[in-house]
Amino acid sequence: MNASDVIVLGAGLAGLSAARDLAAAGVDVRVLEARGRVGGRVEQTELADGRLVQLGGEVVGPSHTAYTQLVDELGLTLVPAFAGLPGDDVWVLADGTYRGEGIPWFSDDDRRSYEVAERAFGDLVRSVDPDDPWTHPDAARLDALSVGQWLREVGATPNVVRARDVAMLALAAESVERTSLLSDLRKEAAVGATGFYDYDVWEVSRVGEGSATVALRMAAELGHRITLGAVVDRVSLSTQGCTVTLVSGECFTAGAVISTIPAGPLRSIRIDGLSDARRASLDRQRHALTSKVTAAYSDSFWAADGLNGTAYAEVGMLGGTWVQRDGILSALVPPERQSAFLSTSPERLHEELLDELVAAFGPRARDVHQLAVRRWAIDPFTLGYITSWRPGDVMGVGPLHGTHEPPLYVAGSDQWVCGYMEGAVRTGRAAAAAVIAQGG
Repeated sequence: MNASDVIVLGAGLAGLSAARDLAAAGVDVRVLEARGRVGGRVEQTELADGRLVQLGGEVVGPSHTAYTQLVDELGLTLVPAFAGLPGDDVWVLADGTYRGEGIPWFSDDDRRSYEVAERAFGDLVRSVDPDDPWTHPDAARLDALSVGQWLREVGATPNVVRARDVAMLALAAESVERTSLLSDLRKEAAVGATGFYDYDVWEVSRVGEGSATVALRMAAELGHRITLGAVVDRVSLSTQGCTVTLVSGECFTAGAVISTIPAGPLRSIRIDGLSDARRASLDRQRHALTSKVTAAYSDSFWAADGLNGTAYAEVGMLGGTWVQRDGILSALVPPERQSAFLSTSPERLHEELLDELVAAFGPRARDVHQLAVRRWAIDPFTLGYITSWRPGDVMGVGPLHGTHEPPLYVAGSDQWVCGYMEGAVRTGRAAAAAVIAQGG
């Protein structure tokens, strides 16, 4: 039997940041990670020329203070991300390809309608407490409404609804027709925004040394405290002591457990000693099924054509693209397009993805040095990417969301809606603080 004070399940950003704070406080902590690597949904690979390619999370905004503080503590640096790059966006729509600032295919009526809808959305954002959306006087109705339904209710033109849907799919979120309005309001309220999702609010910085380096630095500090290849089968909770049993049969004991396992994989783990209400809240959480594609080139060739590397796609498998760093494009495959993506042979997939990049950026997009695919949707230890909130889910998860039931503490990107890397670090460190406050 392996005994420690606290067991942390998962060595992603949440688990590592929790374990790091516990270790710094003198707590005997053990981290159990199912994969053969640390990092969870942050991962990177190195090109022959030394450039790092991020296969998972990359960018943060100015309100992501827990993450940026951790970056500073680790001696890493933040540099500007793609949001400030000059040039035109590209919109690849079913009826043609458009380029320009803003939404270049809008009519004047569409632009006026968009402004009216965004002001109304901002007014609602200001009415929502992101820490307690459940007590909003109209919470149930706002949660039952999809963003698409609400847009039509306030008189948005069909093109405005279409534009918001394409923009959501570029983020690999659910369609506006399957996204709770209250969840979207809560997300923007969490970062102090007053309008629709804006890259200048959410995606202005990245770690110059690579976002996955954040996890690697923490793992290096924790050293022997991390056990890789530890797939959890069962967790038994008791105030007299907790036991975590692996599929291998090996057991670990501790006084408390911090779970940072994503919502999907967590459902396959038997947890004894958990209240029915907590189990129901955790079970109601979802992840959007998403895959990520990166394309590495010798240089940012699109800039010579006056483009900034950001594209929105209404057709094809990719939802949208952005510049990860010099010469490297990132792209996400949204939930609605996973079937086509996952069912395509690797050889055909490579060619079809390049066809889509050529449609957005021209023939030079075919001269790729490396095309990397990360199927987060079917990764057994992730089963998704960002948190997904369908109509009714905010009320269904309820105010237990983001709280703890000692000796079980729950952290991770599922537990906050302000950006999943920020959510992971913020709740990981908060869970560690809660354990320490309880006496470790």
